[in-house]
Amino acid sequence: MLSALERFAPLPLQESWDNAGLQVGLTETEVSGALLCLDVNERIVDEAIRKGCNLIVSHHPLLFRGLKTISDLTDVQRTVMKAIENRLCVISMHTNMDNAKGGVNFRIARKLGLNDVQFFASKQIDGIEAGSGVVGKLAEPMAADDFILKVKKTFGVECAMCNELLRRPVRKVAICGGAGDFLLDEALKTGADAFITGEMHYHQYFGYEQQIQICVIGHYQSEQFTAEVFQEIIQEACPDVKTCIAETCTNPILYI
Repeated sequence: MLSALERFAPLPLQESWDNAGLQVGLTETEVSGALLCLDVNERIVDEAIRKGCNLIVSHHPLLFRGLKTISDLTDVQRTVMKAIENRLCVISMHTNMDNAKGGVNFRIARKLGLNDVQFFASKQIDGIEAGSGVVGKLAEPMAADDFILKVKKTFGVECAMCNELLRRPVRKVAICGGAGDFLLDEALKTGADAFITGEMHYHQYFGYEQQIQICVIGHYQSEQFTAEVFQEIIQEACPDVKTCIAETCTNPILYI
């Protein structure tokens, strides 16, 4: 199963600071079921145990940097301990899945019904085409406010952080799930009318009025459908393995 995931999103596609791949457990473990999620914490481990899954596949790595202690001091340490105690494996597919064809950003584009979806600011890594963002077209142009309402409905968000509403129709849309503000200028170069991402720094909203419609919907919200990609990969490669998309919401941000 790990090999199937890594064929789809090879580990060389991950960014240099990332830590995708096997996080906890043994590579030869026989899988009883796979719980698919965005983040890994104690509640996710509890859900996996409850559902009879001994494998967790997450988007965000449980371990970004090495642990010097494994105790009950932090959430990460407690999660690692609970996974080991219950003989669970944890695999994470992070920026390699962001950068892979058919990965996170392609799923966002599919949810929005975009056509002609392709990478922008693409790169070749070990002979594989990759990219941190995608661009595609709506079936029909939309007014900016209608477009933002469509995005909110599609991703179930309570609010979207936007710059001044564009006074021309939105047709071409650039996307980078998660923290994608570093691609804003590249999105503009594609001729995109709108740019959707999960996070953006305050000062980056300035200076793009009537150039591009910025629409920021939250990190968790933008990547919430990544588990669907995992499920499709696993079901195709290992059709007899039970897969469950996690019901536990791990978004740490409350909207009050």
